[in-house]
Amino acid sequence: MDQQQQVLVQHFDHCPWLFTESASEDQRLAQRERQEAIAGDSEIGERCYVAESAAVFPDRLRLGDDSYIAAHAYVTGELTTGSDCTLNPFTTVRGTVVLGDGVRIGAHTSLLGFNHSMTPDRPVFQQPLTSSGIKVGDDVWIGSHVVVVDGVTIGDHCVIGAGAVVTKDLPAWTMAAGNPARPLRDRRGVPAAPAPQSRPLTRFADTARAQAADIIARCWDGGHYVDRPGTAPTVRAHCDAVEIADLLLRSVPGQLSADEHVRRLGSLQEPDTGLVPELGKPLPTADADGFVGEGEALYHILSVGYALDLLGSSFPHPVRGVREMTAPQLVARLKGMPWHDGAWGAGAWIDAWATAARWNLRHGEQDSGALEALFGWLLTRNDPWSGMWGSPSAEAGRLQVVNGYYRLTRGSFAQFGLPVPHPERVVDSVLDHARDPRYFGSGRENACNVLDVAHPLWLCTRQLGTGTGGEGYRTAEIRVWAEGQLTAALSRWRDGKGFGFGPGAAGPGLEPGLQGTEMWLAIVWYLADLLGRSDDLGYRPRGVHRPEPPRLIN
Repeated sequence: MDQQQQVLVQHFDHCPWLFTESASEDQRLAQRERQEAIAGDSEIGERCYVAESAAVFPDRLRLGDDSYIAAHAYVTGELTTGSDCTLNPFTTVRGTVVLGDGVRIGAHTSLLGFNHSMTPDRPVFQQPLTSSGIKVGDDVWIGSHVVVVDGVTIGDHCVIGAGAVVTKDLPAWTMAAGNPARPLRDRRGVPAAPAPQSRPLTRFADTARAQAADIIARCWDGGHYVDRPGTAPTVRAHCDAVEIADLLLRSVPGQLSADEHVRRLGSLQEPDTGLVPELGKPLPTADADGFVGEGEALYHILSVGYALDLLGSSFPHPVRGVREMTAPQLVARLKGMPWHDGAWGAGAWIDAWATAARWNLRHGEQDSGALEALFGWLLTRNDPWSGMWGSPSAEAGRLQVVNGYYRLTRGSFAQFGLPVPHPERVVDSVLDHARDPRYFGSGRENACNVLDVAHPLWLCTRQLGTGTGGEGYRTAEIRVWAEGQLTAALSRWRDGKGFGFGPGAAGPGLEPGLQGTEMWLAIVWYLADLLGRSDDLGYRPRGVHRPEPPRLIN
């Protein structure tokens, strides 16, 4: 290529809109070769241009007709664009990003459709990556030097001012600017809708954080943790104290050192079985397949395992009954479960089994065949009409089915980062259950029932995503339910005591204690996240109720 041709290529790289009408045949051939040389799974439409100087290394690229990637752009991950989209010079697009038609991205702008975890147990460069993705609608202009972070949806016809940092979804027709970006007005000339008020959430989180140490101390009897004053010490109470301290204080409960917390909780595990009995009680007798079918020891796989995880440790021994269970034994157990009249118990058992399998993987001592059999059986037995396992009844409605669904998917699909089957039908079933006045009438909500609706809705909406206008499947109904539950939940906080579990026969009841506090703090996060306001809390669950799968290694 002579000097004159090089100058022209540099011109097209910075002004690619001139290429279609002005390029020579040799330059068109060179551009076709440039596009064909892009690595990964790529499809490029008609009349597109990819600058020679752009660093384009995608896993998957779909570039719509009449679109271009200009000089010195940096593109990795999965990028999908509609037609007439422009990535101007020095733009950065990474992770999972979807653009509609007619999107203009200004120079030096970054669309970062991925994130790092930030747990304190390892350096940042060793943290696992997460990706919710970025979605941009049609007819959107994003100015220069803008940053759009992972998980954001920008609706149709939006304009984002130069230098903005977009951290939250923006509805269609919004003009926004600032760091963090705030709506200024509507492009159509009508006043922009006011941003949701975050002060109640911030005030709540600040209050909970300020009182957390005293709430935990209230439940220390001098030697052990109790759920609330006057009750007997339990294994779960110790674990709940660890979770609350981590969530609100990012520290350990002050009654013991971190090493002593680890020593006490780790020593509760019986080496022969890998199970943790309740304090002062024996383990239940194992069934013929070598694993237990009920009792506190099942939940302790979750509570103790995650408490140790938060403390930077793990179970010292594998869970033997899960490690040694064969695929045929597991399938026989699954077939024999009470799916018609006891789906919650079936889901709780699977939650414990799958969680034990996950902890066993850290020891490198889990039979993968049994784990694969679990997911295969669940996928082939899922009801495509409801997305559930089990059947509703006239006596209990969908209570057993929905609550069992939460426990089952928490320990299996969610904990292993796998998509659930038929998510739209799950949303239908869960919203139907959430209208049942027996469980969601005024004053009748307890932590278990609200969590077991909030988590499936959160899990499925994240899987389904949103449309280009920022709306997903039954999003409006989900938000209405979440807003009402969030308002009610915040009102239940008792200064110096925390949350009570709630009414009903299940759980410890109305008196504030560690279990209710730990669960409702997580519920508040899920409800706020469904509304796009969880950042206002300043915390994110990392224990039993964490939204991301736990790591496989310490």
